[in-house]
Amino acid sequence: MKMIIENLQNTKELTNELYETLEKAALLCLKEVEFDMPSEISVYLVDDEYIREVNRDYRNIDRPTDVLSFPLLEIDHGSFTPSESDFDLDQNLLVLGDIIISIETAIKQSELYGHSFEREITFLLTHGVFHLLGFDHVNPEDEKLMMGMQENVLNKMNLKRENEE
Repeated sequence: MKMIIENLQNTKELTNELYETLEKAALLCLKEVEFDMPSEISVYLVDDEYIREVNRDYRNIDRPTDVLSFPLLEIDHGSFTPSESDFDLDQNLLVLGDIIISIETAIKQSELYGHSFEREITFLLTHGVFHLLGFDHVNPEDEKLMMGMQENVLNKMNLKRENEE
């Protein structure tokens, strides 16, 4: 899997270790659903104003949010049969889509929920990756499935809430 991370914010300085954590989490998400096709994901780390504008333009909700996902393929619960046109011809990768994460909101939520910033941003990334893989939380059963998969990935990375340690 190839992950492109674009840091478009200056709220918080981010480290290479954090980028490596995000890449590892994305790989674990793919493994969680046995998605083994060569793929690419783009992640944009932004501030609240940036994500508010995207949220307004694409969802008609004029406020910031924590994470937005823009899948490029019609994947259903990790299941997908690609055609030749689904691959990036230069790199022979499936471009799964884009994830936008607000660093400002991630900071606020980590404080609110009582865990590290690293856990929060990794949680948001896993949420976005599972959306790209065709999972959603529109009903209680789907939400339970998706949240369970996210927690599995976070537990494998030993990123627990501080009150769970």
